[in-house]
Amino acid sequence: MKTYDAIIVGAGQAGPPLAEQLVAAGQTICLVERGRFGGTCVNTGCMPTKTLVASAHAAHIARRAGDFGVIAGPVSIDFARVMARKDKVVDTASVGVRGWLDGMKGCTVLEGHARFLSPTEIQVGASRITAPRIFLNLGGRAVIPDMPGVRDVPVLTNTTILQLTELPKHLVVVGGSYIGLEFAQMFRRFGSEVTVVEKGERIIQREDTDISEAIQAALEAEGVRFRLKAECITFAMRGDRIAVGVDCTDSEPELLGTHVLLAVGRRPNTDDLDLDKAGIAVDARGAITVDDQLRTTVEGIWALGDCNGRGAFTHTAYNDFEIVADNLLADADRKVTDRIDTYALYVDPPLGRVGLTEAQALAAGHRIEVGVRPMTRVGRAVEKGETRGLMKIVIDADTQAILGGAILGPGGDEAIHAVVNAMASGAKASTLQHTVHIHPTVSELIPTIVGERKPVS
Repeated sequence: MKTYDAIIVGAGQAGPPLAEQLVAAGQTICLVERGRFGGTCVNTGCMPTKTLVASAHAAHIARRAGDFGVIAGPVSIDFARVMARKDKVVDTASVGVRGWLDGMKGCTVLEGHARFLSPTEIQVGASRITAPRIFLNLGGRAVIPDMPGVRDVPVLTNTTILQLTELPKHLVVVGGSYIGLEFAQMFRRFGSEVTVVEKGERIIQREDTDISEAIQAALEAEGVRFRLKAECITFAMRGDRIAVGVDCTDSEPELLGTHVLLAVGRRPNTDDLDLDKAGIAVDARGAITVDDQLRTTVEGIWALGDCNGRGAFTHTAYNDFEIVADNLLADADRKVTDRIDTYALYVDPPLGRVGLTEAQALAAGHRIEVGVRPMTRVGRAVEKGETRGLMKIVIDADTQAILGGAILGPGGDEAIHAVVNAMASGAKASTLQHTVHIHPTVSELIPTIVGERKPVS
């Protein structure tokens, strides 16, 4: 039995930086990883998908060259080179994480499957290790729901679609939310036929209706088809095609695709670590139960990242590390409940989001004022020829607090940080309204739309 000051299970976005902080504080660490180093973001999430999004964007701009007075020849896709570029980016990052860990004096890396023996003991292959503090950075994976016929056909997840060697002729994406929409637009730009199947009445139902409708319109303009209100989703083989049943009552009852991507949710990687032997509680989804400082129900064990159900993004996982490290090493009192929800959807144009939507604010009982401006009235968007989308700011009418914002347009994922920072500093609407921004940018219209806000009931 080898003893350490702390054990970290998982080399995702929270594990390695936590290891670095702990070894810098003079502690001995054992970090355990059973897969590729870097976790979901590096290997099957942000880095590979945004690399592919960049290739798809290049193809899209090349096809639109004539709109800018540029004469270009026919555009074609070398899918093998697209995927090879993605692989190079991913491999470089993953190897870099492993090298980073190997270079930490005081950090031992074990490759293998960790299983709890007790609240302080873990088995990794033939090795048994123990520590008074254990940190779980386990990540998550795609859900494969028990839909009729789903086990009888080949289906792709966000992981396996990254392993394709040939471009799908017709990709059917089941799930009209964030992951599904990114892949839908990307593969359409690569040249696939693409149909998105969604059970709900509209895509990305977490967003306000005007945002989801604008995104759907942008994708439809590029040739992505949508089947909404698909209450009877089924699967069956029809020769060499996959039949996806999408409706039991009206319209065409099924569609045929060459490939099917399931993008209907994710679940934590917590079901095969014998958490029960440590007494660690999980919820119905398998997420580890934590308090607002990310402590589990067992003293001396913390859960960070996707596995704790308190955030499903790289930036929230990294913030989890910062909270835990500051509380342990700097005697801080940071809480996960202090952070402001913010995220992006990387369709083109991208959506940057922070705080409450208009609908959420009303549902929470706020009297609100909302400022809205279409991208057709944003000079920078017009100059770039990217006028799809809109900007929106939600203000509390009584306190003038900034409740949330959305920027769907060129650079929306970057511009939204002006609103994020204003909210984090506790600024009122007047502060944001009176702040001078650089012209010509998308961000410069944020003060304008705050000034144009109107009451909403």
